[in-house]
Amino acid sequence: MTKKWVYLSRSANEALKETLGHEPALDEMKVILGGKGAGLADMTGAGLPVPPSFTITTEACVAYMEAKQFPKGMWEQVLEALKDVESQTGKKFGDPANPLLVSVRSGARLSMPGMMDTVLNLGLNDDTRVALAELTGNEWFSYDAHRRFITMFSDIVMDYSREHFEEKLEELKKKEGIRLDTEVSLEGMKALVDEYKAMYKSHFGEDFPTDPLKQLELSIKAVFRSWNGARAIAYREHEGIPHDWGTAVNVCTMVFGNMGEGSGTGVAFTRNPASGEAKLYGDYLENAQGEDVVAGIRTPMKIDRLQEVMPEIYQQFTQVAKQLENHYRDMQDLEFTIERGTLWMLQTRTGKRTASSAVKIAVDLVNEGMIDKEEAIMRVKPEHVDLLMRPSFDPKAEKKLLVKGLNASPGAAVGVAIFDAARAKAAAGEGKDVILVRPETNPDDVPGMLASKGVLTQKGGATSHAAVVARGSNIPCVAGCEDITVDVNRKQFTIGGTVVKEGDIISIDGFTGEVFQGAVPLVEAEYKKQTDLLTLLGWADEIRSLGVRTNADYPVDARRAVEFGAEGIGLCRTEHMFFDPRARDAVVRMIMAKTDKERQTALDEMLPIQEQDFEGVFEAMDGKPVIMRLIDPPMHEFLPPREELLEEVVELRCKNPDSPELAEKEKMLEVVNSQWEVNPMMGLRGCRAGIMYKGLTEMQTRAYFQAACRCTKRGVKVIPEVMIPLVGHVNELRMEREKLEAVAKQVMEEEGIEVEYMFGTMIEVPRAALTAGEIAQYAQFFSFGTNDLTQMTYGFSRDDAEGKFLLKYVEGFDTGKVDDEGNAILEPILEANPFQTLDQVGVGRLVKMCVEDGLAAKPDLEIGICGEHGGDPASIDFCHRAGLDYVSCSPFRVPVARLAAAQAKVKNG
Repeated sequence: MTKKWVYLSRSANEALKETLGHEPALDEMKVILGGKGAGLADMTGAGLPVPPSFTITTEACVAYMEAKQFPKGMWEQVLEALKDVESQTGKKFGDPANPLLVSVRSGARLSMPGMMDTVLNLGLNDDTRVALAELTGNEWFSYDAHRRFITMFSDIVMDYSREHFEEKLEELKKKEGIRLDTEVSLEGMKALVDEYKAMYKSHFGEDFPTDPLKQLELSIKAVFRSWNGARAIAYREHEGIPHDWGTAVNVCTMVFGNMGEGSGTGVAFTRNPASGEAKLYGDYLENAQGEDVVAGIRTPMKIDRLQEVMPEIYQQFTQVAKQLENHYRDMQDLEFTIERGTLWMLQTRTGKRTASSAVKIAVDLVNEGMIDKEEAIMRVKPEHVDLLMRPSFDPKAEKKLLVKGLNASPGAAVGVAIFDAARAKAAAGEGKDVILVRPETNPDDVPGMLASKGVLTQKGGATSHAAVVARGSNIPCVAGCEDITVDVNRKQFTIGGTVVKEGDIISIDGFTGEVFQGAVPLVEAEYKKQTDLLTLLGWADEIRSLGVRTNADYPVDARRAVEFGAEGIGLCRTEHMFFDPRARDAVVRMIMAKTDKERQTALDEMLPIQEQDFEGVFEAMDGKPVIMRLIDPPMHEFLPPREELLEEVVELRCKNPDSPELAEKEKMLEVVNSQWEVNPMMGLRGCRAGIMYKGLTEMQTRAYFQAACRCTKRGVKVIPEVMIPLVGHVNELRMEREKLEAVAKQVMEEEGIEVEYMFGTMIEVPRAALTAGEIAQYAQFFSFGTNDLTQMTYGFSRDDAEGKFLLKYVEGFDTGKVDDEGNAILEPILEANPFQTLDQVGVGRLVKMCVEDGLAAKPDLEIGICGEHGGDPASIDFCHRAGLDYVSCSPFRVPVARLAAAQAKVKNG
């Protein structure tokens, strides 16, 4: 039996049921038909006004990409489907009397707006154009459709850039003294079509193809190929979409919005994609085709204006929009065309939205009874929460306003103005903050857009390409700034008497649509005022089972983390106190001490400073656990750099050999040389320093428990936990715990009060993970230090690896092969940077073994993670599955971790 490659929209549900053996769910339909094809089938099945259409499956695309030819039986199924569409419309493909014209459009299972290709008005040639003119009574329209088709086919299918054709159109408009395409004369349009055909023949050495079936075959292949186009690949990498999914191809009967009065086209969202407001939002263009709206070629009117121009159509459209939103239970992105007073629906798909919009829509849909809390949690991405924690422009700062446009995508961005997407990407790669400035963006600009901090366009509306891509990628965007004149050749834009050149700094406010000259200062986001976010995270807390703590060293960080929802401190690093100017001299003397007495004198000076810091942290975390990690870095980090000290000593020996300063620096150099290690990250640090430097960790423990006891006396509830780092052997932990627990008990006896406490260890040495059963005998908790655990498991030195080879491992190496677009095919060694996302295969296996063995030895063992992975959503999902009790991350990642932990629970149970 021949595989089914093509599905008619009018019968797709029944056909898929036969193929799958059960009623297809929406997600299953999207996998096979793509999002656009599934939407066409759903709308057709619901009786909505949809032009007759059919869909070629994503599987056909994958097969084509592998074999470089249509899979067996696909073309024959396309011809059969075409006959069905002819039957539904009463028209015939290529018929010179009553021709059927179609569009050929891409449609992946997840929305990729503007990333792949579309061909409109397919089926036109000289004969069918004449028939179109006679049938519509509009000769100008027939030539407009024909010149559009030649342009799109040449550009999309034959890779002959549309810019060549657009230049001729602009020359014609200038010659006729007009501004808009719709004002071109009939004679001018006729001459333009002839010129386009001549250009094609001159470029390719053959006539423009006139056989509609050949046009269709080549266009389907072009849309398949566009799946692997540079912009599509860049977008998928940015959004984390797999490269092996493929795109469906939708062949749809053409309806025309460019047929004069009573015709038009538009794009609308059932809710505001920027703010989430429950109000129809979008653009409408009279006498235009869909590409005019999306490309931003003409600045459209707001969708509300349609109510004044065509009230009955507007009423019908709002009813359809509401019906589709209720059906899909989510905000929809709709494309429609009005042909001579008749509404046609061309697309419905889940709409791309900003971070703030995603949160508001999810909360509102729960309150409206459309979805439940768990589904709302899954609708918001962790990166959305991250973006809502980012800064905006300081309202009190002095600003020089240049211009105001459309607030197309919210957020604040500051950077150098760059007028070309490729240069923008290159500049961003050099570490510069970039604002991409364009007359209007097109899909080829996507790689540059994704690399930029913000986007500014002269033309285009709220649903233009720039606005849709920016919102979907949470990039601030100001569009439709018609008061500026962008000159990409001169690399500048002008507004009045002001000229902004490439390299000049500008600031754009996607919240207000304002553009400022120079850099505007930023202020932190007002977390407590984001009521919808607070509501959503409250639901996340109800759902999740994984605790969320924070990594905080200072009271101010601890207080901020509590405000963000932290349930304790999973890592309080104590070494920062050693850099405190008040303690610095004592720290150096402690390291340089020759006798125990000298060392203890220095430690006694350090103790009150450590205690004071601990008290501040306990007060901030009142009633929440605080894990204090004992000293971890090697001692040389607290001393002057060896190379600098050596230079100073040599210089003093040459210039001032009798200087008292020389003797002092020589003594310091002697100590620094004694501390020098070939590989300090695997040397005398962590628990090893505590064992070798008598009194060091005892001082820290005394300071910690004195702070705990004294806070308790003041009514502060303390839950102290002591973490002993870098343990590789059980005897290290046993010796340190016995010694330090004795100090803790002594302090509590001296203070006349007892507090509950725990002693545990940081699992960061692979041997500790492998011997977890032994180590658990002396630990009340484990905390995975996955930064060092990753270093030691991979054998990478992080500081060296990321600068020398690790990023290349992730980016990939040139295979010597190219894709269909001529781009080099890169082969990566690693899927992701293991210091950003936990390596679940290698490091993760150690974590799982450690958890299992640790709990087997001590069932009440508390287990968490405090490395940077504690704030990474993919790593949090792993921690949930591995059975950890909590994750700990930086304060600003706490809201992200709360959501990610809830999503892990919903996804995995």
